[in-house]
Amino acid sequence: MSLDIPDRVRKTVIADGNESWLDELPGVVDSLAQEWSLMIGSSFAGGHTALVVEVTLVDGTPAVLKIGVPGRGVGQEATVLRLANERGCAKLLGQDVSRQALLLERLGAPMHDIVADRVSRHNLLCELAVRLWRPIGPDIDLPTGAKLAEQYADRLPRLWEQAGRPCSPATVADALDCMNRRRLAHDDRTAVLVHGDIHEMNALQATDGSYKLIDPTGLRAEPACDLGTIVRCTPDLGDDLWARTEQLASRTGVDASAIWEWGTIHRVVSGVYACNIGFQPFGDLLLAEADRLTA
Repeated sequence: MSLDIPDRVRKTVIADGNESWLDELPGVVDSLAQEWSLMIGSSFAGGHTALVVEVTLVDGTPAVLKIGVPGRGVGQEATVLRLANERGCAKLLGQDVSRQALLLERLGAPMHDIVADRVSRHNLLCELAVRLWRPIGPDIDLPTGAKLAEQYADRLPRLWEQAGRPCSPATVADALDCMNRRRLAHDDRTAVLVHGDIHEMNALQATDGSYKLIDPTGLRAEPACDLGTIVRCTPDLGDDLWARTEQLASRTGVDASAIWEWGTIHRVVSGVYACNIGFQPFGDLLLAEADRLTA
């Protein structure tokens, strides 16, 4: 099978030392196509942690085949999609976790390309987040917001060095302080299902004109974790991020300080990681804003 693997996927896999996965991938796609009776189409070029391919089901229904790269499993994503049950997220049509594969409904263009007004985009993203949130207990096998903050605190200094120190030491220290406070603030009694990476490119238009989220990270966390990504994103818009934070807090009743701290965490971690994998100018834009806010 001839398979178009996007450059960003290749770079991620090679950077992680998993080149052999690229050689095995066509065979994996072919076997999934046979088992699920799929007609394979073109690859999507957007992401870097999974191969995403247009497919058509045997009855003519358009769908998407997603295969996670090594170390980026799809088990948590599948859990979120099942729990969401189409409320705010794409529909899960099939799953093969042993091959890190998901079969999903095919959606349309991202919100970023359709909704020009930034305030409207933020409001729509906020509505999607609220629609997804629901109480979940410790019996659900998803990591907590506290665990995420702990992992970030462990990884950030190392990633920062590897990327050539692309932001100031003060910015890294600020993010680490925020991680510690959000780690300590976690409470299983009030934790909800959160997406973990809500932004304009992860919200796609459905056939009815509404929007659905894709690519959930999947966490049991405080709602501020999701709202923080809405504060993090589109750093080149030039709007007042604190005003954006207060608007989100007012709409949801979530503490503004918690939203701001998660925004800081997502901004710095995403920026440093983007610099590591050469995802530019996104990384530089995020970290320039982070340095400005720290200063």
